[in-house]
Amino acid sequence: MLQISNAVSLADWEIDIVQIRAQGAGGQNVNKVASAVHLRCDVPKTALPDFYKERLLALSDHRITKDGVIVIKAQRFRTYEKNKDDALQRLAELIRGAVKQEKARRPTKPTRGSQRRRVEKKVQRGKTKAMRGKVEP
Repeated sequence: MLQISNAVSLADWEIDIVQIRAQGAGGQNVNKVASAVHLRCDVPKTALPDFYKERLLALSDHRITKDGVIVIKAQRFRTYEKNKDDALQRLAELIRGAVKQEKARRPTKPTRGSQRRRVEKKVQRGKTKAMRGKVEP
């Protein structure tokens, strides 16, 4: 059971975890031991609330396929258990991040004082540049 929030969780049968061989360097052991993990979660078939499903499927994340299947590959650690925990944690973070409400940005206006200071600096800069002309004898 993967706990997403107080009221939302994913059952074990909704998450498919497969052991695979890790990629990259690791010596002789990497060819013998399948310590990496492929985690698959079919979003439309899960018991998540509809709001969660809509937000997840609307994400433009490379880990979500066109069919709505989340695929996470974990091979950071040397043991299967740690990689499995890492993949489950990353899945929970992905789901939590999808339903997080972002604050709407309110555009701000510059204050009257900052506008005045800006114009004064421009005028001063213009005067400095005007003084760079040729000097008449």
